[in-house]
Amino acid sequence: MSIQIASAPVSWGIYEFEGIEPRFTYATVLDQIAEAGYTGTELGPYGYLPTEPDTLRRELETRNLRLLSAFVPVPLTDERAYKIGIQAALKVGRLLSALGAVYIVLADDNGKVPELVARAGQRTGSVLSNEAWGAVAERVNRIAQHLRAETGLAVVFHHHCAGCVETPDETRALFDRLDDAVGLCLDTGHWHYAGGDALACIAEYGERIRHLHLKDCQPEVARACRAEGKNYFQAVEAGVFCPLGQGEVDFAGVLRALGERGYSGWAVVEQDILTDDEGAPLRYARANRDYLRRLGY
Repeated sequence: MSIQIASAPVSWGIYEFEGIEPRFTYATVLDQIAEAGYTGTELGPYGYLPTEPDTLRRELETRNLRLLSAFVPVPLTDERAYKIGIQAALKVGRLLSALGAVYIVLADDNGKVPELVARAGQRTGSVLSNEAWGAVAERVNRIAQHLRAETGLAVVFHHHCAGCVETPDETRALFDRLDDAVGLCLDTGHWHYAGGDALACIAEYGERIRHLHLKDCQPEVARACRAEGKNYFQAVEAGVFCPLGQGEVDFAGVLRALGERGYSGWAVVEQDILTDDEGAPLRYARANRDYLRRLGY
């Protein structure tokens, strides 16, 4: 199996969420991604990296990095807000296309609904009705069609804690209604914290998994966060998404199972963190890269 290993600004605490300001310049983040041994990156929130294509291309080429994709949250349960979100997705898509990127990673606009933030990692089943699922799926299909037509990019959908598509049941409800052209971005850490198992996900979705976020989930921390009723951001701050190999995700099994199904391309290492330790992102990035090298990647 041919898999190349990338990182992302989120591993330096660069989030789309309001109220969480970047602690590092984009130059520092790109320098450290390259220094830690990665050969690609996701975009991060639009506007964090340069948005002028030639400028961004120079910044990436200087560090021998490739731009792969971008995580784009769109409010999928609100038709009026969604229409604004689709324009934002197209803006990101045009930049990605100019840089030769691979995918748009679409998600619900997670982290905005207080109830979903409060219950992240703690719920089962689905928060939406069958009728609502039909509307959400239609919007995802519509975005994918617009992006293919205007930018040539494919769309993968990212299930995400603290959003309306968090649990395995919710992911299934959505994908049962999506066009085959929309793939799944499996985030191993979010899948586990939402109550799933990454190997079971691969067995169910197979070749529909077209993009991969490698993230671990620390089971003892997860249990404590659930028992104490910690919300999504508190769980991240508590370290529920730990360095690779320190949690419950079987990465050797995940990568082997995907290889048997013909997966090739990129795996993006994400270390979701909220910490005041400014040395932590580079330290984790190096440790995660070393861990994957020991597995043969």
